[in-house]
Amino acid sequence: MTRLDAETAARFARLTLSHLGLEYPHKLDHVLTGDEDALPPRVLHPIFHGSFDWHSCVHGWWQVLTLARLYPEMPEAADVRACAHAMLTPELVAQECAYLDRPSSAGFERPYGWAWLLALHGEAMRHDAPWGPALTPLAQAFAERFRTFLPKQTYPIRTGTHFNSAFAITLAHDWAQTYDAALADRIAQTAQGWFAQDRGCQAWEPGGDEFLSSALCEALLMSRLLDREDFTRWFDAFLPEAASGVPATLFTPATVSDRSDGKIAHLDGLNLSRAWCWREIASKLDEPHPVAAPARETAERHIAASLPHIADDYMGTHWLASFALLALLA
Repeated sequence: MTRLDAETAARFARLTLSHLGLEYPHKLDHVLTGDEDALPPRVLHPIFHGSFDWHSCVHGWWQVLTLARLYPEMPEAADVRACAHAMLTPELVAQECAYLDRPSSAGFERPYGWAWLLALHGEAMRHDAPWGPALTPLAQAFAERFRTFLPKQTYPIRTGTHFNSAFAITLAHDWAQTYDAALADRIAQTAQGWFAQDRGCQAWEPGGDEFLSSALCEALLMSRLLDREDFTRWFDAFLPEAASGVPATLFTPATVSDRSDGKIAHLDGLNLSRAWCWREIASKLDEPHPVAAPARETAERHIAASLPHIADDYMGTHWLASFALLALLA
């Protein structure tokens, strides 16, 4: 089974450190209400202005902090810590919070960036450093956004891109279990309302620009919320032919025809995130379950299809290592 090792950790860290502070090219999620709002990324987002876009910069930070914790003696870990001391400060966090206070920023990065910021805060808090406490006001701001928005979101969003509801609340629930019990309960109730009765998933995927599996993200979320017996019962109804490799698309790595195209490059992320999901699902099923072994084998095929390509082009390089890390740690 392909796992993270010291050499791979160092390679991922070097790759991500090379663009965490790289301001351009940059794709903003920014609403202009007047000429005065036309500002460069580093002014709008003094911490998260690298890595092509805000959310990729956030999960790039999650990635390098995770690697520095797991491999504290690698040379790159010292660079990570130095960057974190310079960037993850109360002063800069306050400016990121101020951006959220703009009336036009209510939907900023919803829900993908919200969830990754919570994951970053959770990782930062695992370090004996001031970074986690510095990020706490920003984490609390996004937790409050989840708390306010989830009761209004009548229906889940099932697309395999940044708007996917199951992926976001999986990360948010992981964080909330430690830092916000009321939010964790709200997420669990919301997920049950959205997904508990889903049966016979057709899995019409992948879409041409998707980096998440709608079906597998939902299954991963339910594996986190249900005990083993209840999850197995739910999973068998949700994907009743999975033991026979049906729907076949869930067991087949996506083809990536042009890694210089930012949307098509999403499909490498799909392969890596599917590997993460399949590994987590397999670990929740009993070993004799007929899907457990095929799930692990499928994860290996998906990793093999895309792990060698995370540095092929900046359209993937600015974010794929984070999804590779999810898969390799699962």
